[in-house]
Amino acid sequence: MIIDVSNFSFSAVNQAIRNAGGHCTLRGCLGQRFIASGMDGQSVEIYGVPGNALGSYLGGGEITVHGNAQDAVGDTMNGGQIVIHGSIGDAAGYAMRGGAIYVRGNAGYRAGIHMKEYEGKKPVIVIGGRAGSFLGEYQAGGLILVLGLHTDGRPAVGNFPCTGMHGGKLVLRGPADAAAFPRQVTLCPASAGDLAEIEPYVRQFCRFFGYEAQDLLRGPYTVVTPDSSNPYKQMYVAN
Repeated sequence: MIIDVSNFSFSAVNQAIRNAGGHCTLRGCLGQRFIASGMDGQSVEIYGVPGNALGSYLGGGEITVHGNAQDAVGDTMNGGQIVIHGSIGDAAGYAMRGGAIYVRGNAGYRAGIHMKEYEGKKPVIVIGGRAGSFLGEYQAGGLILVLGLHTDGRPAVGNFPCTGMHGGKLVLRGPADAAAFPRQVTLCPASAGDLAEIEPYVRQFCRFFGYEAQDLLRGPYTVVTPDSSNPYKQMYVAN
């Protein structure tokens, strides 16, 4: 079902998605917030620019955006998949507890802030381009993967990455400058186990956006994890 939502409020958009059943295509999206918030099982394609908190509290299903999206994509999402064929704003995956976000382009500030693993779920964010400052801030679990494509020579990660990180893993394609990271994290070349972990996500990214998986899997990759003596862990993780 194709729905023109150019004159819809966000609540009307969500009601239209529910009425459509399993799948719908939204055209003329103009910054409506909270699209598909809390939904589970639907497949939604979006043309236009969705507003803040796209897919917040998403429980399952799939959202595909044929363009850019604004801030807080996947805020506190628990499951499902969000695929962005453009770039996204700040705070993507805030407190994300499950599911996956794939971004062809760039991410703004604070992507993956407060990500955590919850009841066996492992959240994943894959960023094709570069990420802004404070990537993985206070990350407690899950995986953030930055591929560093089409960055025009700029660093793939902005300032202050992994500030307060106390769990999970950040993986960067290519080398990384350890001096740009806080003392409480450790950087090392990806192991065979790390590469096996990220391979399905790289392949899925390539299927979505038309890249060659073998080209991206050649690496090298750098893995960032919290130090075992990290004082942040004592502050945020119960013993």
